Amino acid sequence: MSTTVVTTETEGKTWGGGNEPLKASYGKMMMWFFIVSDALTFSGFLAAYGFSRFKFIDAWPIADEVFTHVPFLHGQELPMIYVAFMTFVLIMSSVTMVLAVDAGHHLNKAKVTLYMFLTIIGGLIFVGSQAWEWATFIKGDFGAVETKGGNILQFVDAEGHRVALRDFVVAGEHERVQQERKNGLWFVGEGSLPSYTVEDVIHGFEANDNLLIRTQELTEDGQKTVLSRAESLKQLKANGKLVVEGANLQHNEYGSPLFADFFFFITGFHGFHVFSGVVLNIIIFFNVVLGTYEKRKSYEMVEKVGLYWHFVDLVWVFVFTFFYLV
Repeated sequence: MSTTVVTTETEGKTWGGGNEPLKASYGKMMMWFFIVSDALTFSGFLAAYGFSRFKFIDAWPIADEVFTHVPFLHGQELPMIYVAFMTFVLIMSSVTMVLAVDAGHHLNKAKVTLYMFLTIIGGLIFVGSQAWEWATFIKGDFGAVETKGGNILQFVDAEGHRVALRDFVVAGEHERVQQERKNGLWFVGEGSLPSYTVEDVIHGFEANDNLLIRTQELTEDGQKTVLSRAESLKQLKANGKLVVEGANLQHNEYGSPLFADFFFFITGFHGFHVFSGVVLNIIIFFNVVLGTYEKRKSYEMVEKVGLYWHFVDLVWVFVFTFFYLV
């Protein structure tokens, strides 16, 4: 009976990858595995968003009417301008990361330091901008009334321009009964009360004849439906349930609450990735300054964190497209 002996030479021909399969080190391979798994996670989130939007397409908020604010430019409607600026900054930070990796291949410590610093600055600007956008989205600008069926009634003038509640509503004096444990309602959570009640809004609406109500339902040309004066007053009195200011996980003055849920979850998840990338970049940056990689004669760690940063930028391109452009 013959015995087959597998020699080291045969094993080498069978595998051929050694300790660096695909000419990549173990660390780079693990980074690629993480990126692929994380890409599948983001794909699932965006697919869920797309499905929900398609299901409620007739009542989905219009991005051009939601993201119109720019810091230090109050009262001006500039749709998508600041989001475009955020996207530009993040893409440019990816460019500086490419330059940092290239400088690392040439063992140029000075250029790696410079481009890593610029990448960190770009990441911080993006994270700060996203935090500002969240705060603006949560606070709101115009306010609306939520109906008993969960729909949103917004207020416009005769020309179709949005009108804020503060421009025509005067808050009345109302007593608030605080829910306490002694009342046996310790399990009831209370949020902050809106600035106005539905009754306040009705009185203000009746006192301004030029106001109309715009529903969240879209017409065939993609515009929200504007009701007549009589129908507006009828809807407000018959179905008005709650005054909504801004957006949270339960209410959304811009339209469907699902839009706010997905916005907070997906942009927040991406923002966490960017923040984590900034932290990693700062750590690598200080290692570069201290000469750690110069002593090793290898800047592979810069390349590894660069792969992660490019992935974060690429994901934002899809998030930007799904949330803001489509």
